[in-house]
Amino acid sequence: MQNVQQLEEIMTRPSNELIEDIRKLDGDILIVGVGGKMGPTLAKKAKRAIDEAGISKKVVGVSRFSSGSLKEELEEAGIETITADLMDEEQLAALPKLPNVIYMAGNKFGTAGNEHYTWAMNTYLPGRLAEHFKGSRIVAFSTGNVYPLVPVQKGGCDESHPVEPVGEYGQSSLGRERVLTYFSHRDQTPLALFRLNYAIDMKYGVLLEIAKAVYHSTSIDLSMGHVNVIWQGDANEYAIRSLLIASSPPTILNVTGPETLSVRWLAEQFGKRFGKKPVFEGQEQATALLNNAGKAHQLFGYPSVSIHEMIDWTSGWVMNDGETINKPTHFQERKGQF
Repeated sequence: MQNVQQLEEIMTRPSNELIEDIRKLDGDILIVGVGGKMGPTLAKKAKRAIDEAGISKKVVGVSRFSSGSLKEELEEAGIETITADLMDEEQLAALPKLPNVIYMAGNKFGTAGNEHYTWAMNTYLPGRLAEHFKGSRIVAFSTGNVYPLVPVQKGGCDESHPVEPVGEYGQSSLGRERVLTYFSHRDQTPLALFRLNYAIDMKYGVLLEIAKAVYHSTSIDLSMGHVNVIWQGDANEYAIRSLLIASSPPTILNVTGPETLSVRWLAEQFGKRFGKKPVFEGQEQATALLNNAGKAHQLFGYPSVSIHEMIDWTSGWVMNDGETINKPTHFQERKGQF
């Protein structure tokens, strides 16, 4: 993994299973909130799958596109774009009512001190979108933060585990789910709630943060001593394929990798590759935010990129001073304050 171009080629490469599923999907795809960390590669993966399937189907991305060159980049990849502020009623009402919607918009970081905006984005806006896209298939990104911290030896929360979010981000994310579920019941709108834990890209994510700490000999907080991660390309593929399992009442799907990973073990793996001894502070707690994605693996297969591959790629990226996004995950947060 040498550069961003190679990274993106790998992340947006569709599997044969995705190509087959995209053939089964009726109609065009609208990605709401395409400007986030995962949206651009999700859109490109969907477009590549359509092209390789040899079918005619549009991918349309909606975002404010307030900075940078993403709009032009997506259009060069064959993705149509719509510039819109979703909180503006007129701009929301003007969105095309396509049959397939992947809803990625939301707010997490910066919630502390700006809670009203997070609730508006995560709980009020979903209802407005659900009314607008009545009857469309919707895959709505959610989060494992709707679950409580659980004992690390229990294998994580599956979809039947009671929700009990810690902090206002998790609470507002559960609010998103409840509001969307109401409209799914009321309007018979097919819906899949996509509870994701820690998608990994070379440019950001839990592994990058641990790797950088080891490489620069800065301390790693062990209080959130266990995590789940999944390769972003696999998470995006699951999201696109989840359009076919959307239902009313909604389908709930946990999405992450198969392992409960020790933060200490991850740091030691990076230490071996860097020839450095990790620096730790604190001790592992008995509980952590952990997600059991066995249902997703049964439906879509195990992730195509293994944890050891992700560690190897991240190690090389850090040693070669690869491009990164300065957006910490705050995976160490135990009180839900983002």
